[in-house]
Amino acid sequence: MRAILCLAPARTVLARTILATTALATTILAMAILAPSRAQSAQAASDALYLVTYIEVMPNAAGPAEAELKRYRDAGRRDDGNLRLDVLAEIARPNRFVIVEAWRDKAALDAHAQSAGTIQFQEKLEPIEDAPFDERLAHVLYRGQRATANNVGTLYVVTHIDVVPPGLDACLAALKAMSVDTPNDPGNVGYTVLQQANRTNHFTVVEEWTDRKAADAHAMAEHTRAFREKLTPIRGALYDERFYTLVN
Repeated sequence: MRAILCLAPARTVLARTILATTALATTILAMAILAPSRAQSAQAASDALYLVTYIEVMPNAAGPAEAELKRYRDAGRRDDGNLRLDVLAEIARPNRFVIVEAWRDKAALDAHAQSAGTIQFQEKLEPIEDAPFDERLAHVLYRGQRATANNVGTLYVVTHIDVVPPGLDACLAALKAMSVDTPNDPGNVGYTVLQQANRTNHFTVVEEWTDRKAADAHAMAEHTRAFREKLTPIRGALYDERFYTLVN
């Protein structure tokens, strides 16, 4: 009887140890299963190819253009390899739009470009466009936070930055600092820096804000003013900043 009483605690400890070991093994196995998928998602994001397209139509054709842009957006989002496809309308000039697209790789983008929907979209817009499409192929250089879903009230700020080639390193450093500081600004819900593929001294910055008040506060922030001061002596063209709303 005494032997049984002495063994009982040992058996309890052994059982608890087995349970704990099993739980740990299960956790490690789950992490092992999830790790590749997370790594693949991160790799896909880093390999993503962006296409930023500026579109300008005749002032009296903004409505028809928006309708065609919506059809293009909806079809494109269904294409294999699409990661993002947003259509934005410029606030100051409603006949000007920008399309921000992200694709898994060049093969996915090429297939989309050659699709019947894309060709039809281009043909529909050609008679009403005021200028040829301005397409800029790019990859992600720096990325801050981004909301998981587009908000109807979100204010988008799309800026084209062009610096002289000798100023490239200084510009890269300044953009990196901004990608750290800006996501911490109140009201920021997205910040992406894209570097143009064929002109590495050209950049597109896509900012997303809860409202105009937040965007204005960011513009007056010390780190934003310091960033623009650093760009002044190395800029190759005017600082082109435009405000947009999301086309729904």
